[in-house]
Amino acid sequence: MPKSTADFIDPMIGAITEHESTWAGLGKTYPGAWLPSGLVQLGPDTITGGDNGSGYSAGHDSIEGFSFTHMSGIGAYGDLGNLLVTPTTGPLYTYGGLPNEILDETYRSRFNADDETAEAGYYAVALENQVHAEATCTNRAGILRFAFPTDSRARIQLDLARRVGGRSLEQYVRQVDNQTLEGWMRCGPEGGGWRGGNTPLAYTVYFSLQFSQPIERSGVWSVVVPEVWRGEWPERMYAQWKTPAYIEAIRNATIEPFPESGEHRGEHIGYYAEWPEGVTEPLLVKAGISYVSIDGARDNLAAELAHWDFDCVRADGKAAWNHAVGALADVTASDEQRTILRTAQYRTLCDPRYFADADGSYPTPDGGSKRSTSFTRRTIFSGWDVFRSQFPWLTLAAPDTVNDTICSLIEVAESRGGGLPCWELLGCYTGCMLGDPAIVVIVDAYIKGIRNYDVERAYAVCRQTALGPNTTRKGSAEYNELGYVPGNISMTLENCYADWCMAVFAEALGKHEDATLFRSRTANYKNLYDPEVGLMRPKDEHGNWLPWVGKLQMHGSGCVESNSLQQTFFVPHDTDGLVNLMGAERYLATLTELFEKTPAGANWTDYYNHPNEPVHSLPFLFNRIGKPALTQKWSRWAAKSFYGTGIFGLNGNEDVGQMSAWYVLAAIGLHPVCPGDGTYELTSPVVSRATLRLHPDYHTGSSFTIVAENNNDDNIYIQSAVLNGQPLDRCQLQYDEITAGGELILTMGAKPV
Repeated sequence: MPKSTADFIDPMIGAITEHESTWAGLGKTYPGAWLPSGLVQLGPDTITGGDNGSGYSAGHDSIEGFSFTHMSGIGAYGDLGNLLVTPTTGPLYTYGGLPNEILDETYRSRFNADDETAEAGYYAVALENQVHAEATCTNRAGILRFAFPTDSRARIQLDLARRVGGRSLEQYVRQVDNQTLEGWMRCGPEGGGWRGGNTPLAYTVYFSLQFSQPIERSGVWSVVVPEVWRGEWPERMYAQWKTPAYIEAIRNATIEPFPESGEHRGEHIGYYAEWPEGVTEPLLVKAGISYVSIDGARDNLAAELAHWDFDCVRADGKAAWNHAVGALADVTASDEQRTILRTAQYRTLCDPRYFADADGSYPTPDGGSKRSTSFTRRTIFSGWDVFRSQFPWLTLAAPDTVNDTICSLIEVAESRGGGLPCWELLGCYTGCMLGDPAIVVIVDAYIKGIRNYDVERAYAVCRQTALGPNTTRKGSAEYNELGYVPGNISMTLENCYADWCMAVFAEALGKHEDATLFRSRTANYKNLYDPEVGLMRPKDEHGNWLPWVGKLQMHGSGCVESNSLQQTFFVPHDTDGLVNLMGAERYLATLTELFEKTPAGANWTDYYNHPNEPVHSLPFLFNRIGKPALTQKWSRWAAKSFYGTGIFGLNGNEDVGQMSAWYVLAAIGLHPVCPGDGTYELTSPVVSRATLRLHPDYHTGSSFTIVAENNNDDNIYIQSAVLNGQPLDRCQLQYDEITAGGELILTMGAKPV
């Protein structure tokens, strides 16, 4: 039987968070079950705490349990991992333990990686305690199937306090009947979580859970939380998994039968249910999840998972993935290339995910809720990463996701009374990264005709972000006054680019005064160019150059997650201006140096550092200076060098879809340099054929096909191009040309032309 599109998805690519060989070149992706944009991500947890954002690492040899919410591909202390469900046999233990340690008196179980199965929308593993566990899900609900050994009492434990990066602050559980539980877990920064608690993120996860078989008996455990855990950041982020007093308190939790009142509440509690020996039928556990209310969780379960047919849910999930990644059809490539490509597509559809219930309700910052039927509220906007490749890809492949995200960004900005978030998580402005990526995403969508939102509201929050009052722009006051941010190249260049986007937006809306203002700021990057060193260099508040630390130095260079050599080229809106500033010869030589001096097999490098975002547009800049063969050479090299199969198949954090989106676009021969100008640079495709299925609500055409004739590992250079039967003598396509539909035929060869 031939493979379906979804069969080429391998959720294990990049699914490792820590390894002795490297500190940076790990994907940190999550291999559990989830659907496109799904609120629920259900599957295995191997670790609580540390810089393990997904809660899972293929390098670990034991599993704590299976939780219903996860983040994927983040390069920071993670969050979520709520409602941990663990199948156990034998004595009852209340401590989850740590990976790769002695498991005595813990509820964790060892496993062998050979006994894992990870597919799109499905995960399974055989545990050492002889329980076979499987997970699948809908958008807002999930279902687990456990086959227990018949000679042991079957037990399900719920660690309600557990959270990927810490602990929830308070939990509640109500036993509705002998097959139904409902409750919630309240989380805040005091318990760690995102960035170790160094952000004001607060949320509550509500659940409605059912067992497929009546409970024989049940109970709860309660932990007296030691005062040592109630410290201030950063101490608190280590406390729960490293403080012996807390671990001892968890081990010695009070265990008692479920209260006669039918409910239990505390700061660190768990729940267990047991069934008699000899149960031959698999035990199923399903739950609806909501960020709004228990009623919402119950309704989500009823709306999406009213039955107990696990295999049907799994099949529906696979069908959903076949449809979603089928936006790119008729792919001609090797099986390895297909696996990398389809998995990359899969990763681009994780976030921004649904934050709303099935009826459109979503939480608001004041603790209330709102309901929308015109868009689906989404969350997890990793803006600084994803404006570069992921959202330009989604404007082609999933424009409804882009539109929902813009509506969500407008909503969260207005509800907070400030500008747009740079990195949003569950309604929180996390403070991560810099720039105004939400402006870029909104303007790029607007100029592409994605406009199912109130455009004036969108413009208002963009303007406030760029100018204030209550701007979220970092370095805003200094930038507005001086035309640069003292000591910071990255902030200056990001703000300058966002100002160019604002000028485009203002001009399109006929706001001429604003357009003039923003246009006057688009050349501010020139304020930090030092002709002596030939690169960007930070200044102090008086306009004096700061001491030169060298072009390869990251720390102290005024650059964020980059150095001056890499950051200098971030002037996407004015390549010609930067070329004139540097001189054409120096520009080409410096850009070429970035690639030619990258060490073979490089992980994290001072040159072309693909594991991090600031360099992602650089291969395509050669097109802009009349050297398209170099774009073809280096983009093809990057696609081959930094992407592969297996757990080490991502050479850097996935960064919530960005790394994968770069590959998808480059693999089909397209990539933007400047989101907001509607242009995609042409480059050497990895695959020999691919058809983009266009969206009838947003695009005028039905499909756009790219064919690379004579394409192989040697023939990486474009010899000629024909667009819709006519010779193409340029190395760019406009968004409107792609979305009008048609066919681009590239003839490939071994030498540049």
